[in-house]
Amino acid sequence: MSMLAHRASPLWIAALIHRLSGLALALFLPFHFLVLGLALDHEARLEKFLRWADQPLVKASEGILVALLVVHMLGGLRLLVLENLSWRERQARFAVLVIVAAMIVGFVFFVSAFPNVD
Repeated sequence: MSMLAHRASPLWIAALIHRLSGLALALFLPFHFLVLGLALDHEARLEKFLRWADQPLVKASEGILVALLVVHMLGGLRLLVLENLSWRERQARFAVLVIVAAMIVGFVFFVSAFPNVD
């Protein structure tokens, strides 16, 4: 048995995704605070940023960001369950549910970011 065989486990993958989503969110936060600062002091620069943020690629990345937030939140819930409840046999299914829920929430956000143009 390889020393890295445990990395094929869905639970290990769920923990990895939880940590990576946390890192991605931590990298995003300074930019978020920068934009909030623009709203306070630099109205023209904020308006320019908001026009830039209305591009389809930026909207798509916002959907990915929302999905990462859901993954991270549900991964944290998984850890709470893991540490406080004993239901090992259900944890792998919960990990898959976290990923599916994140994809659904991200997709709904993505669809709502592009209103129908009639």
